[in-house]
Amino acid sequence: MSEQPTTLPSRKAWSPRKRQRIGRGAQYTLLIVVAVVLASLADWGAIRQSFFNTQVAADGLPRLFTVALKNTVIYTISGYVVGFALGMLLALMRQSSVAPYRWTASTYIEIFRGLPALVIFLMIGSLPLAFPGLQVPGGVYGQAALGLGLVSAAYMAETFRAGLQAVPKGQMEAARSLGMPHMRAMVSIIVPQAVRIVIPPLTNELVLLFKDSSLVLFLGVTAAQVELAKFGNDQASTFASPTPILVSGLTYLLITIPLGYVARRLESRQRGKR
Repeated sequence: MSEQPTTLPSRKAWSPRKRQRIGRGAQYTLLIVVAVVLASLADWGAIRQSFFNTQVAADGLPRLFTVALKNTVIYTISGYVVGFALGMLLALMRQSSVAPYRWTASTYIEIFRGLPALVIFLMIGSLPLAFPGLQVPGGVYGQAALGLGLVSAAYMAETFRAGLQAVPKGQMEAARSLGMPHMRAMVSIIVPQAVRIVIPPLTNELVLLFKDSSLVLFLGVTAAQVELAKFGNDQASTFASPTPILVSGLTYLLITIPLGYVARRLESRQRGKR
């Protein structure tokens, strides 16, 4: 009798789980190879001296927290307050039965969502040229609050509008049946519920605003008004080292990562309540 030739099992005979394990193993192997190649090509001495110069970092640390981080927080919070108030007003105008209010709010939102934030800051810095004698209260701090507030208001308005639409209509009907005027019902019942609904996206907007505060440097800040990005760039030029830029970036992450985590937790809690 002739022997039957032995055949290897074809790939089609592999189970989906086995193919998945092989594919995952190949990806891990590729990542390890890439990491080893990059590590072997890198000049770790030059990297440490350029990006992890502890002496340069230590020299800038006091002013990093007492000036740059403090100013960044001030710019962010003030811009957020302006954006919150203006965004809520725009959202209510979008919901209004008065057509000019809706048109005005829609036009504002479309314009300020379509323009880069940098253009808004450049226009604010140029206001005295177009309107001689015009001074924004608070100087650079006021201009920063205005610029960040105008930009964030357009996005917050859409967030608030979604929150207002998410409140059951029965809430307003119940308030009106009790004799409440429409405006009082909105302020006392509808708006507080809408704000609670949109807390997670509002937290994300705070993170975005914290990063956008770096645009304040285009307003022409002094040494006492610098924020994190400007401070890191100035220190890098002074010490001829990119270490201050890295430190400034890590300081941003020190704020944005916890805020992002809080936003995700709030979103999870909201989904759990539905």
